[in-house]
Amino acid sequence: MSDAWTTADIGDLTGRTAVVTGPTLGGLGFHTALELARHGARVVLAGRTPDKLAAAAEAIAVEVPAASTEALVVDLSDLGSVRAAGEAAAGLGPLRLLVNNAGIMAPPLRRTGDGLESQMATNHFGPFLFTGLLLDQLAASGDGRVVTLSSQMHRVARSAPVGDPRGSHRYSRWHVYGQTKLANLLFTFELDRRLRQAGTPVRALAAHPGLAGTHLAVNGQLGTTRGRRAAVLDGAVKLVSQSAEAGARPTLMAATADLPGATYVGPSGPGEAAGPPRIVGAARLARDDVAQRRLWESSEETVGLAWPPARP
Repeated sequence: MSDAWTTADIGDLTGRTAVVTGPTLGGLGFHTALELARHGARVVLAGRTPDKLAAAAEAIAVEVPAASTEALVVDLSDLGSVRAAGEAAAGLGPLRLLVNNAGIMAPPLRRTGDGLESQMATNHFGPFLFTGLLLDQLAASGDGRVVTLSSQMHRVARSAPVGDPRGSHRYSRWHVYGQTKLANLLFTFELDRRLRQAGTPVRALAAHPGLAGTHLAVNGQLGTTRGRRAAVLDGAVKLVSQSAEAGARPTLMAATADLPGATYVGPSGPGEAAGPPRIVGAARLARDDVAQRRLWESSEETVGLAWPPARP
């Protein structure tokens, strides 16, 4: 690997299967899936809407005519949907890579059918359960990898989300979003520790895209990407952002470079807002062993799945 990592460093992924959540056309997940397919991977597009999955697959095929893609319907905010997707994914065989990319940003307060706040459900509890359900298949590849997307917003969280996830709390959409992004790192670091202690051939890493021009902020604020207000806000975000294609590069580096578990990758420019990907640091709270353990145990109880073996 060269000093400045580029997608040319990915290498041949022929024969390897990757699952990418949230591959909506034009977003970070789409560009992640596209580049993996370009390098020969069989890519499983995992998202809520069959029509959007089909649109992403068609767009990938335009760029990579020989691309091998499959669709897996999953709504990460719905634990029942995640369990059903885990059963459906059993037929995929060994998995080399799971990219937990899907997420929502700062929507109005909404409770899911499981009684969870929607951001924590979509950004943390759903991916936690989904990863656990796919773990045996990741291990079966002999060198599996889980990459979970965080954000610089994890730094605004002043406490870890380790309380009762179904309890009544004062809701601040941006505070909760920051907590979900902190949860992504707490989960990654605790997962990697447990995998190593269990001797499981899977690594857990994290990445963040910097400031990327996607529809995430617009969807969160307005609940839609259509209409004049959405177009104005979307244009403003893109004006000060790097492209979604560039924003996917930290994820791709974390997914394919020769890196140890618990590595965090982000852009190399000022404020980690843009630029070529590199290894970056996380906030002190993200490295807190006690917070990692407490979130893990709370998450196991919330989703009803205990994995892998607890550390002593």
